[in-house]
Amino acid sequence: MPTSPRSRITVAASLPLILLAGGCSYLSGDSQAADPESADCEDFQEWQGHEGTSVEVYASIRDEEGERMQRAWADFASCTGIDIQYEGSGEFEAQVQVKVDGGNAPDLAFFPQPGLLERFAESGDALPAPEGVQEKAEAGWSEDWLNYATVGDELYGTPLGANVKSFVWYSPGFFSDNGYEVPQTWDELIELSDAMADDGVKPWCAGIESGDATGWPATDWVENVMLRQNGPEVYDQWVEHEIPFDDDQVADAMERVDGILRNPDYVNGGHGEVQSIVTTSFQDAGLPILDDECGMYLMGSFYAAQWPEGTTVAEDGDAFAFNLPPINPDFGTPVMGGGEFVGAFADRPEVVAVQEYLATADYADRRAAEGAWFSAHQDLDLDTLESPTDRLGAEILRDSETVFRFDGSDNMPAAVGAGTFWRGMTNWINGDETAETLSYIEDSWPSS
Repeated sequence: MPTSPRSRITVAASLPLILLAGGCSYLSGDSQAADPESADCEDFQEWQGHEGTSVEVYASIRDEEGERMQRAWADFASCTGIDIQYEGSGEFEAQVQVKVDGGNAPDLAFFPQPGLLERFAESGDALPAPEGVQEKAEAGWSEDWLNYATVGDELYGTPLGANVKSFVWYSPGFFSDNGYEVPQTWDELIELSDAMADDGVKPWCAGIESGDATGWPATDWVENVMLRQNGPEVYDQWVEHEIPFDDDQVADAMERVDGILRNPDYVNGGHGEVQSIVTTSFQDAGLPILDDECGMYLMGSFYAAQWPEGTTVAEDGDAFAFNLPPINPDFGTPVMGGGEFVGAFADRPEVVAVQEYLATADYADRRAAEGAWFSAHQDLDLDTLESPTDRLGAEILRDSETVFRFDGSDNMPAAVGAGTFWRGMTNWINGDETAETLSYIEDSWPSS
């Protein structure tokens, strides 16, 4: 895939003219086609010859994020003549099933939950990745990432965007002013927490309120500790229910989380007592860091978008993040995160062309240049990432030594991962016993 600076500059310079002629039509799917023989279209020669075709894409990505995504493929659509008709929905998980059942499946869908893609693969509705798509996916992503979209021995999806859910946000200035250092081990993390508490500052802020999804940030705590304390093999067994949810290893992980989230000396800086965690939104929970009311906040890389306008997110700025330290040295510093996968319900040539392009470094670079995004693509140009935390996340994910595991609750059956696990953790913050919580979740696991 040619990605010369010359052609990139030329396309970027011509883009406003394309958008002007089409009236921002890249968002409505009827953009005016560019001359496929022009230098502007050099990057897309591989996919020429689809003029007059269209491809329907369905996903959960909406609003500003959805517009940035469409701008990233606007040149590809204009140069290949493929009309990409995009629809983003806040009810993607439910409606994609309705569309498939109604014989109205989209050509491509972006699945944020590998388990959902697997369900369509097993039903025979989703199609295995064609050879060209598979080649680009294998060239761009690690085996860990490809495994999440592999069912049996077949690859059914290609990774798209990514996030890291092991970030601990903090104020570099607050750390520096008080002589605190970023911890490298779990013991150092607890020593740091104790030091902040001794200095009269609650070391942690937390919030798990998220509407119908209240509780999910607490599951991230358990998942991160499970991965660090017990290793990826046991983590996988837990997610696949090869060990019960109330296994002693899960109970031990919960005990470690208990030492932070239900420790009145540690939480909830800027918000109140322990129970305030339930009523504090995850969006607001980390903001007291800016006022030195709490020292740290565990939340995904996407939290960079929550800081107020004017906040400098940088290693020497108002806020930055570090990877949650390891617990068991045998397992290094694993990373837990998430992302989307491009699955196909149709195999027309223009559909394959779009799916191939979305798996390239060229698309990743163009999407990254739109801001607030990164992927685990091994060839993503890190210089296109405007946010230092996006760059940090991308560097962590592309590190060959990184052990990555997808968000466990996203891979569990929905009744558990988006149901009893969320509710159980919410009730646990409110005072339920650990054994009671784990038994409640275990008893809800579907029998088939």
